[in-house]
Amino acid sequence: MKTIAIDDEPLALQNLSGYIQKTPFLEFVGAFDNPFNALEYLTTNQVDLMLIDVEMPDLLGTELIKALKTPVKIIFTTAYEKYALEGYKLDAVDYLLKPFSYDEFLVAVQKAFRIVQLEKNQGGGMPVNDSSGEFLFLKSDYKIKKIVLNDILYIEGLKDYIKVYLVDNPKPILSISSMKMIESKLPSDRFMRVHKSYIVNLQRITMVERLRIVFGKEYIPVSNQYKDLFLKFLENNSL
Repeated sequence: MKTIAIDDEPLALQNLSGYIQKTPFLEFVGAFDNPFNALEYLTTNQVDLMLIDVEMPDLLGTELIKALKTPVKIIFTTAYEKYALEGYKLDAVDYLLKPFSYDEFLVAVQKAFRIVQLEKNQGGGMPVNDSSGEFLFLKSDYKIKKIVLNDILYIEGLKDYIKVYLVDNPKPILSISSMKMIESKLPSDRFMRVHKSYIVNLQRITMVERLRIVFGKEYIPVSNQYKDLFLKFLENNSL
C-alpha cells in the first residue's frame, strides 16, 4: 500500500517514516511536516494509507481529512485521547496514542491492509452471495464484522449511528452509518422501512399487534408515512 506520514514533530515523523519503510507490505511515498504540503500532494497523487498527527499548526489532522476529495485509509497518531470519537466518525482504521511501539504500529497497518484487501475482493462492502446466503460487512468498534442478512431482526437508526439487532444476539451491533445508507445495501423484497428510525426483516416477523411489529419484548412502531406499504405487504401475505 502506498503510504505517507504527516507530523509536525521531526522526531515523531522520523520514527513513523522508519516504521513504514521497514514494513514489507507498505510502500513509503512521502513524509510531511506541514499539513498543507501533504494536502497539495494528495490532490495529484494516489495514496492508500495515511498516518497522520491530529494537533498540528494551522491545520488539524481531522480538518485535513475532511478536505480530501478522494478516500484514503487513515490511522491517527496523537498524544491525545480526546480526538478518538472524531477519528471514529471520520472512519479512521485505527488510533495510535504516542508513544507507540513498532508492534502497535504493525497491528494497526495490518488492519488497514486487511480492509483494503477485503474491499477489493468484496466490492467495497456491498452484499454478496456465498454458500450460506447473502451478507454484508459492517464496520463496528474499529473492526469489520460479517453480518448474514437472514440473521438480522431489525435495524434502529440513531442520530449518527445505527443499531443492528440479530437473532440469538443479546447486544446489537453499533456502527456509524445512516438509515439511508444501510437501506440501500439491503434487498427491498426482504427488508422494509416502517418508521424513520426502523427497518425490519420481513422474513423474521412472527407477530403484528395494532400496527406494532413484535420482536420478543420489543415493539417496533409502523408510522403513518410507511403504513400503506406495510399494510399492503400484510394483505399480500395473509389468508
